[in-house]
Amino acid sequence: MLSSLKEFQKLRVRGRHPCLPGGVRIYAVGDIHGRLDLLTELLARIDADIALRPTMRPVYVFLGDYIDRGSSSRETIDRLIEHGQTNESIFLRGNHELIAIKCLSDRSLFDQWLRLGGLETLVSYGVARDSLAKGRQIIELQSAFHSALPQAHFRFFRDLVNSFSCGDFFFAHAGAKPHVDLSQQKESDLLWIREEFLSSTFDFGRIIVHGHTPSSEIDVGPNRINIDTGAFATGRLTCLVIEGRSLSVIDTSREP
Repeated sequence: MLSSLKEFQKLRVRGRHPCLPGGVRIYAVGDIHGRLDLLTELLARIDADIALRPTMRPVYVFLGDYIDRGSSSRETIDRLIEHGQTNESIFLRGNHELIAIKCLSDRSLFDQWLRLGGLETLVSYGVARDSLAKGRQIIELQSAFHSALPQAHFRFFRDLVNSFSCGDFFFAHAGAKPHVDLSQQKESDLLWIREEFLSSTFDFGRIIVHGHTPSSEIDVGPNRINIDTGAFATGRLTCLVIEGRSLSVIDTSREP
């Protein structure tokens, strides 16, 4: 179930191998994009890992982009809320959640959201696909989304955080802007940044664990780990497991 990657050996923080405080094991989960089936499978594999290797304090860190593109966005949010009620969980904000919640008050963002896969999300909340196909007015879509969004889901989206730090690791949806202290990062960079971050070897003082940019394999640099393996299209939802100085992987493409 667990697999280690040689690429992890090149990670360095101020010239040393990164680590977590004792007693903590982090399960960081990449971009889900409405694939409830993969989320359910991955959580079961994590449960099996904890049963096999008990730990004092398992912490789940979800890296954002829970919705859009896949067919089960609403059900995915239901499952995450349920999971958070019984497990120590950090839910980060992705750019897709940011746009979706802003669409409740800003109609100008609807076209962008629909291009990013918002259509599937609206359908999962009960907004009829045929009415969308007939060019339903944006004001009607906004009203329908308002009515369909449960209060528990609104609170979930509202309470998402932009970043999380633990030990030598910093978690954000997209990454971080080089040469800017992690405490001073802008939301726009944490949720949207790509090439400026991906091509940088800047030592942030922590290893950045992120998603946002799909890759066929986990992408490891000297200062970052990208665990977005394009679950929506590939069927591979990836979890990075961090404990002490050990890093390993659980995903939905490998047999237990």
